[in-house]
Amino acid sequence: MSSAEDTATNIHSLAGKPAVPSMLLNVPQLVRAYYSEMPDPTVPEQRVAFGTSGHRGSAFDKAFNEWHILAISQAICLYREQRKINGPLFLGMDTHALSVPSLSSALEVLAANGVDVMLAEGDDYTPTPTISHAILTYNRGRKTGLADGIVITPSHNPPHDGGFKYNPSHGGPAEGRITGWIEAKANEFLENGLAGVKRIPFENALRASTTHRHDYLNAYVNDLGNVLDMHAIREAKISLGVDPLGGAGVHYWARIAERYNLNLSVINEAVDPTFQFMTVDWDGQIRMDPSSSYAMQKLIGLKDRFDIAFACDTDHDRHGIVTRNAGLLSPNHYLSVAIFYLFQHRPKWSQSMAIGKTVVSSQMIDRVTAKLGRTLYEVPVGFKWFVDGLLDGSLGFGGEESAGASFARLDGTVWTTDKDGIVPALLSAEITARMGRDPRRNLHRPCAGVRGVSVRTG
Repeated sequence: MSSAEDTATNIHSLAGKPAVPSMLLNVPQLVRAYYSEMPDPTVPEQRVAFGTSGHRGSAFDKAFNEWHILAISQAICLYREQRKINGPLFLGMDTHALSVPSLSSALEVLAANGVDVMLAEGDDYTPTPTISHAILTYNRGRKTGLADGIVITPSHNPPHDGGFKYNPSHGGPAEGRITGWIEAKANEFLENGLAGVKRIPFENALRASTTHRHDYLNAYVNDLGNVLDMHAIREAKISLGVDPLGGAGVHYWARIAERYNLNLSVINEAVDPTFQFMTVDWDGQIRMDPSSSYAMQKLIGLKDRFDIAFACDTDHDRHGIVTRNAGLLSPNHYLSVAIFYLFQHRPKWSQSMAIGKTVVSSQMIDRVTAKLGRTLYEVPVGFKWFVDGLLDGSLGFGGEESAGASFARLDGTVWTTDKDGIVPALLSAEITARMGRDPRRNLHRPCAGVRGVSVRTG
């Protein structure tokens, strides 16, 4: 179960059951609220507020409206100017109802400020890891003209929420000093009625010479063989099932199967901003959380059809692994197995590479780290704390309790500095292929009793 389930005391009567019509989001009303409702900056809940994963909220609550996006986008433009970041900005979005209007608003400001923006070909959805991958790929070997990015997603939050996150040139979530500056400047714009915000009509922004197209899908998919043993997965001919949960990677899985000739079935290719195909989470909310057994009931019910199955959340930066014998694996259990496997099957990784975990993650990871003879790098909650280590190669793996992780390429260099749900999901297939048993059946090996844990804190 997820951490939210572990602490839940009142399980909703519909938890684990299909969403009923009365629960579904009224998308036109939400979009109307996005454009028509204006936040009051004197009300704390209506101000721009960056948490560990950007600014989030609902247009119904005046917490995520067009004014917020215009203000944040202009603040990001000023930050780029101040820091002399003048390369392209990779802009992507997930499948939440507020993502498309937010992208439109952001592009109007970015184009007006002369920012070179990279939009997805065909206006496709863009998983969070593909933005990080694109930034790092572009910046490799460069000292100037660096790229950065914006990811429009509230992650696995309910359908009525929106989210807006800035990734600077290191490709990962922005650190507090950056988000604090952007937040303060954005709130100044709100307080001044958006005075100073540059903006041009959306149609003009699309036609601007600074607006470009980028093939996020193939750039990412074609590189997967440099982070995973796709040959082993293919040769084992294991049957794989995936549920994108209506998220940003919905078009990626078929391409992955085609590119690497995998026996992979996508069980649901629907994109619906109401997410009515979901089963209800523990608290009665529709939430696309692949670590929740309530939200994952459909895939769990199909577990006997596949050797291994998995799902990712709406922006595909989190994973959930389903096995025949155990159903949905606990995030901490799977992270422990993944770490134990990776550090024994990546011969090009440096012996000095450490293992990163958040402080609230299971001590099982501590024991695995000790058994491997590696150093544990323990950080506060938030993936931003892993960015530097993943970037410079001192971390081979960074993972957090909420089923978010990333790890190094086969050669030990950086893959992404933001969470990647796709790669850990496919790693479960690699483990099954190479070990001859699914990750749950490998759990006993790293978790045999180990004493003495060396911990380095960050």
